[in-house]
Amino acid sequence: MSLKLYVDRLSQPSRALLIFCKLNGIEFEEVNIDLSKGQHRTPEYQEVNIMKQVPAIVHGDFKLFESHAILRYLASAFPEVADHWYPSDVKKRASVECVLDWHHANLRRGSAGYVFNSVLAPAFGRPLNPQAAAEAKKLLSASLATIDTYWLQKDGSFLLGNSQPSLADLSLVCEIMQLEFLNEEDRGSIFSPHKNVLKWIDDVKSATTPYFDEMHATLFKVKEVTKQRAAGASS
Repeated sequence: MSLKLYVDRLSQPSRALLIFCKLNGIEFEEVNIDLSKGQHRTPEYQEVNIMKQVPAIVHGDFKLFESHAILRYLASAFPEVADHWYPSDVKKRASVECVLDWHHANLRRGSAGYVFNSVLAPAFGRPLNPQAAAEAKKLLSASLATIDTYWLQKDGSFLLGNSQPSLADLSLVCEIMQLEFLNEEDRGSIFSPHKNVLKWIDDVKSATTPYFDEMHATLFKVKEVTKQRAAGASS
């Protein structure tokens, strides 16, 4: 069956999905859905995902959205996927599920909310919202502290004390990479209390090379354009 991934590489969960497929040798067709142009709101895309969000997939005649659901499905549907991504052991798998559920209610809300309301909103025709940004930053800081002191454990380089990355590691690190849109001073102050988190990010990057950098190249290009526009506006 053919597999189509409907993604925008500026989307954190889209990048996680692309990296996962590349790493595991899963063949797919990438269909770009440009969020900044509103392509996710077209009637054509609504036929793929009624929620009008990315990512989504079509695998044969099966359609699926929500990034964590997609990752779990692919890890289960393709036998070549290594067990460490989504363990067959029921307790280990439940622990990965726990991190993934926590992610959407905590880290994602904090990180995405802060970046959008402090940097990216104008690119989507929305005003910056300092109050919303401040609230999101508090949740972001609390989430990074939880990763540092709870999800990361001394007996392994990855979440839950594992020696190899899981779906949770990939999903969370791709989320955190969105903070690259912040200026260096702001980003540095956010990460300064969390050296363990920084090391973990580097470990995940190393474990997913070369695809991690490949799938984040668009983010860094847009970051430079955003930085130049901000410099021009302030001069």
